[in-house]
Amino acid sequence: MTTTATSALSGSAQSLIDSVNGNAKAKTANTAADTQDRFLKLLTAQLKNQDPLNPMDNAQLTSQLAQISTVDGIERLNATLQKLLSNNVDGEALQAAALVGRQVMVEGSGLTLTSSGAVGGLELAAAADQVLLTIKDANGLTIKTLDLGNLGAGAHNFAWDGKADSGAQAVNGAYSISVAARRGSEKVEALPLQLVGVVSVSRSTQGVTLDLGKLGLATMSDIRQIF
Repeated sequence: MTTTATSALSGSAQSLIDSVNGNAKAKTANTAADTQDRFLKLLTAQLKNQDPLNPMDNAQLTSQLAQISTVDGIERLNATLQKLLSNNVDGEALQAAALVGRQVMVEGSGLTLTSSGAVGGLELAAAADQVLLTIKDANGLTIKTLDLGNLGAGAHNFAWDGKADSGAQAVNGAYSISVAARRGSEKVEALPLQLVGVVSVSRSTQGVTLDLGKLGLATMSDIRQIF
């Protein structure tokens, strides 16, 4: 309400305003319906007690009605968005639950060699003319260098048969990888990807998280590939 309109109210109308405002302050939380009800009470009191020689301007009344309508609309929109977000989390939780026991590719430099070989991945921010992948043992010594040639942007997989650069068979166990990519003379951003199993899925107010064992927690957006 404006200062001019408020000053035109009689003492009884002002008492009504004070009463309504006092009740509002006593409440810790007010719903949109409460806000609209208080507004209508104030507006009715103002119209009934306005100065007949100086009535409220129609434009001013229309503006105030539009404001309360906007507030009510925002409240309804917020409620709808909250419902949509809740439904989205529910859907994401169902999708994540289906990943338990599956293998996924996420950002990570680990590589596990077994008797069947090893599988890893990488992600390029842009196409590259040359992509070199280096495999190191637990001591940081280079065991194998793979020339993957030219690759397009996005996620890619690679397989290692366990053969070292020397031709000898590397022992089974944990290794690490690093990627270097170039396009002409320019360096291309490259991320190593690690193959890991999904142990469990949890849901909280922050969303859905995946337990990847020793690699820790991840979100659905962290997954690059699913196997």
